[in-house]
Amino acid sequence: MIRTIAALLALGAAFACGAQTAWPERPVTVIVPFPPGGSTDTVARALAQQLTQRLHQTFLVDNRPGATGAIGASQVKRAAPDGYTLMVSSLATYVITPHLQKGLGYDATRDFDYITIPVQAPNVLVAAPQKKARTVADVIAELKARPGKVPFASSGNGASDHLSAELFWQQTGTDGLHVPYKGGAPAINDLLGGQVDYSFQNVNAVLPYIRAGKLHAIAVTGSKRSPVLPDVPTLAEAGVQGAEVYSWQGLVAPKGLPPAVKEKLAAAAVAAVRDPAVAKVFTDQGMEIVGNSPAEFTEFQGRESLRWKKLIETRKITAD
Repeated sequence: MIRTIAALLALGAAFACGAQTAWPERPVTVIVPFPPGGSTDTVARALAQQLTQRLHQTFLVDNRPGATGAIGASQVKRAAPDGYTLMVSSLATYVITPHLQKGLGYDATRDFDYITIPVQAPNVLVAAPQKKARTVADVIAELKARPGKVPFASSGNGASDHLSAELFWQQTGTDGLHVPYKGGAPAINDLLGGQVDYSFQNVNAVLPYIRAGKLHAIAVTGSKRSPVLPDVPTLAEAGVQGAEVYSWQGLVAPKGLPPAVKEKLAAAAVAAVRDPAVAKVFTDQGMEIVGNSPAEFTEFQGRESLRWKKLIETRKITAD
């Protein structure tokens, strides 16, 4: 009888393992907690298309915007950790908003299994068409001449473009005037129209305007120059240290994803973004391929969360 029970237990374990590795056996929902058309949505749809091809099952993007990403993230937290509900979101959801808002409905550290960061992109400091500034030194000089009065647009309080400006002001001993908008598109529109002077925007969001000469690129926030803006220096090259910032998107699942499913999903997602044809589409837009492991992403999320928590507290940044 003991041998029979042991055999049945072994058979059950083998069946469970086989069921996990057979994933996905039905369509998978990929939640994007922002409206369609933005950088995160673009990355999610490209990734979903690739996962559909590689795993031979449909991956459907479902936009669930609201509350700065909290509505979609809370829905993912409540979903079964079976691999059939995933999320692609920006760094705001994982490492910024939790330090700005209470009662989010999710805990970024405890409620998700971190799978991979497909891509990242530096921000770029751009000047409105009418501005004469062409260097970081020019911008700093203007900020010192008009403390607290030079307007910098952002896509909202606590967004990466806002925090890039706050970090820049902190590291240069200056202060500008933060002008938050409800999204990147209206901020860029007013920048193009000259209603505001400067902004730290995602490279991919403003690259067409830079190439058309409608915005002046002054410096990028990455650790190295952007391949799509090779003549634009980094902030470090321009003498501003400690202001490195990347905007990034991350693929996660509800906490408790079976190890076999996590391994299969991570392998497919990393292979997808590293595929030469797929990578070229992203890099042509100014993004950089990351494709890290679940362990690396988890460790990175912890470090990033602490970093932005410190800046938010030091600069007394609020969500209002």
